[in-house]
Amino acid sequence: MPTNVHEIDYDLKGTEMQCVEIELDPGESAIAEAGSLMYMEDGIEMETIFGDGSERGPGGLLGKFVGAGKRLLTGESLFMTVFTNTSQGKKHVTFASPYPGKIIPLDLSQYDNQIICQKDTFLAGAKGISIGIAFQKRIGVGFFGGEGFIMQKIEGDGMAFCHAGGTIVKKELQPGEIVRVDTGCLVAMTSNVNYDIQFVKGIKTALFGGEGLFFATLQGPGTVWLQSLPFSRLASRVFAAAPQGQGKDKGEGSLGGFLFDTFMGNDD
Repeated sequence: MPTNVHEIDYDLKGTEMQCVEIELDPGESAIAEAGSLMYMEDGIEMETIFGDGSERGPGGLLGKFVGAGKRLLTGESLFMTVFTNTSQGKKHVTFASPYPGKIIPLDLSQYDNQIICQKDTFLAGAKGISIGIAFQKRIGVGFFGGEGFIMQKIEGDGMAFCHAGGTIVKKELQPGEIVRVDTGCLVAMTSNVNYDIQFVKGIKTALFGGEGLFFATLQGPGTVWLQSLPFSRLASRVFAAAPQGQGKDKGEGSLGGFLFDTFMGNDD
């Protein structure tokens, strides 16, 4: 587990399209996914690195490739960006949500220094935390888990910020307590939560219920974070509503046409 995690202060701004402002003391650094920067003050230097910069595992070039390889397995970019305060005073850097939802601040030291989350969830955090992979042991989870057989594992004793869509529901599960959720609505959970996939009972419910063939069963004790609007659900509604074809059917000048151009591209 990383032990040299930088201590950072932060401020969440906004409601539905949130951003997180991180305050860095001189010499402190934060890491973030590529493309999540909103703005930064003068005196902060930006550097692109392989992996997460946590310096775990083998050292040197091999260690960097190991860290980058873990990110590649979870569907992330090989690179992350480090923002370091090189000035003599406090400076601020701000990261924005990629789509409507909430930013979840997680003090890893309060959750046994480890959180398991879906891929694409991590937004930013203190330099020194490790972003690795968490293989799901059950074959059912692997094939039908909605987000795949590999999830992200965030480790350390500092702050991490995760993003999720819509409204966030945090549930504290008691020992033996079970909650069943749509597989896409699971954002994160503590490592002691028992996670499995269950087939929807009843052929009519499975085929015509509109909720998919599988749902996740989460058994306590532990903490889970759920989202009301998975990005896959948002994207499917946008594509379903987008006009098809060209010319008038495409709806130039309308909101539908704008969304079509944005998500599908415009070859004109």
